[in-house]
Amino acid sequence: MATGVHSFSAFHLRNFHRFQHHISKRPSGNFSKAVDFGNPSREPQNRRSFSHKTMSNLDQAKTIAAEKAVHEYVKDKMCLGVGSGSTVALAVRVLADKIHKEKLHVICIPTSFQARQLILENNLILGDLNSHPKLDVAIDGADECDANLTLIKGGGGCLAQEKVVASCAEQFIVIADHTKKSSKLGEKWSKGVPIEVLPCGYTPVANKIQELFGGVAELRMAKMKAGPVVTDNGNFILDWKFSTDKIFDWEKTNTAIKMIPGVVETGLFVGMAKKAYFGMEDGSVSTI
Repeated sequence: MATGVHSFSAFHLRNFHRFQHHISKRPSGNFSKAVDFGNPSREPQNRRSFSHKTMSNLDQAKTIAAEKAVHEYVKDKMCLGVGSGSTVALAVRVLADKIHKEKLHVICIPTSFQARQLILENNLILGDLNSHPKLDVAIDGADECDANLTLIKGGGGCLAQEKVVASCAEQFIVIADHTKKSSKLGEKWSKGVPIEVLPCGYTPVANKIQELFGGVAELRMAKMKAGPVVTDNGNFILDWKFSTDKIFDWEKTNTAIKMIPGVVETGLFVGMAKKAYFGMEDGSVSTI
């Protein structure tokens, strides 16, 4: 029995030395990363500093717009609505840098599952509208913004929650790149006005919109799944492609569409935005 124990120990001793030799050959950084079980004092990976040089031109434009808006509107001890979409994904990085560096206490209210994840991944304080129904500021992107600050939103399918959050804010601020700035709606955004609808009634709603306002209202189909896009609220989306030759009173149009049974919300944001920041091609920021 003793021989067996000695033989067993020698076997493991030889393998232990081999393991030590193997580890000594590996770069220390890789090994330390492999055994890192999470140190709360470390900076979250998502908060690594980023450079404009590594971004596309449009991402640079979105980022400089976000930097301007965050610098001017985000203050200590405030409740902030956090929008959704590609521009806001960049803006949250700017927001996190400011909050952590300046040690601000900011409660962030998400407008979507995406926004919620961005808040958590960047180690920000997550809240909700039921606990914080009054917001100081909401910052969100737009698919298009005209000269009157009338917006089309909902390209990412989050229009209903985005509008609820924006309506709860004292100041609703829009950030976007220069391709979203237009003199009138439909000038640059050709995918139509998103309209969130109950799944049981998307066909009669589409027919009614076309009957009242013309154009074509199409059910938005998913790209990575079979069937239609389903919102965070479990609804469908119609994209109403209106005639750009026709002049619309967008406030009346928005109200009329919302009165159609089966409509949950529209992607028309009329009279809600206080200010819009657009990152321009030359690196400047234009405002409305």
